[in-house]
Amino acid sequence: MIERVSIGVKGQGLYPITRQIAPVVGAAATREGLCTLFIRHTSASLLIQENYDDSARVDLENWFNRLVPENDPLYTHTLEGPDDMPSHIKAALTATQLSIPYENNELLLGTWQGIYLWEHRHHPGRREVLVHL
Repeated sequence: MIERVSIGVKGQGLYPITRQIAPVVGAAATREGLCTLFIRHTSASLLIQENYDDSARVDLENWFNRLVPENDPLYTHTLEGPDDMPSHIKAALTATQLSIPYENNELLLGTWQGIYLWEHRHHPGRREVLVHL
């Protein structure tokens, strides 16, 4: 089974998406298995990260922005603006797919784990995540 989940983003940042994915697993015909998530974009990524303290997300974003700065004269791929190439580098350094086991139609995430869509561009829009069970 593959389901498409559309996620709205307001710009750069980590967006919690566990609540959008959990119902897909909850409705699965099989009570246990593997949930594979795949984002169909080259300037956004997926991440499992702490879901309790927002400062962890802020620190990750700040660290990545320092690691991969905008307006670096090294970049030649800048047609769509100063966040264009950095967004592709950030996506390459993170993940475009995740695999999470589930049992009794519930994701087997750890106590403080959540699933995040990491938007690397500044502009708002929609991202599509495929959920395969």
